[in-house]
Amino acid sequence: MTIVDNKKAFHDYFIEERYEAGMVLQGWEVKSIRAGRVQLKEAYVIVRQGEVFLFGAHISPLPTASTHIHPDPVRTRKLLLNGEEVKKLIGKVERAGYTLVPLNLHYTRGRIKCEIGLAKGKKQHDKRESEKQRDWQREQQSILKQNRR
Repeated sequence: MTIVDNKKAFHDYFIEERYEAGMVLQGWEVKSIRAGRVQLKEAYVIVRQGEVFLFGAHISPLPTASTHIHPDPVRTRKLLLNGEEVKKLIGKVERAGYTLVPLNLHYTRGRIKCEIGLAKGKKQHDKRESEKQRDWQREQQSILKQNRR
């Protein structure tokens, strides 16, 4: 079940491969995510010293958060991946010029997972072309609906 999608990632990048990663979260973050108070719009993923981190994901603390905890909504969060997957991602990002972007947050067997994508940036003309394709698909659907009546 999807919690939040990063629609901007699909607009700005061609997604080549997808990986599912666990997240290291604090208790207040889990409660906020379950309440839907999370945003991935400006988030990105970086590989540093053989580990994968999520930067810029905004998780708003609930007003009922404990008084002795001072939550940081945009703190860096570690992503948990298989060692071989991390090595593969490091090679692609450093040599092939790919970027890692978070695509969505979802539940898998009650755990919160982050789907990350290995992506190449789109040029402006690519963005226009994909927008034309999307408009054409929408137009086809409306024509089919009219013909069925």
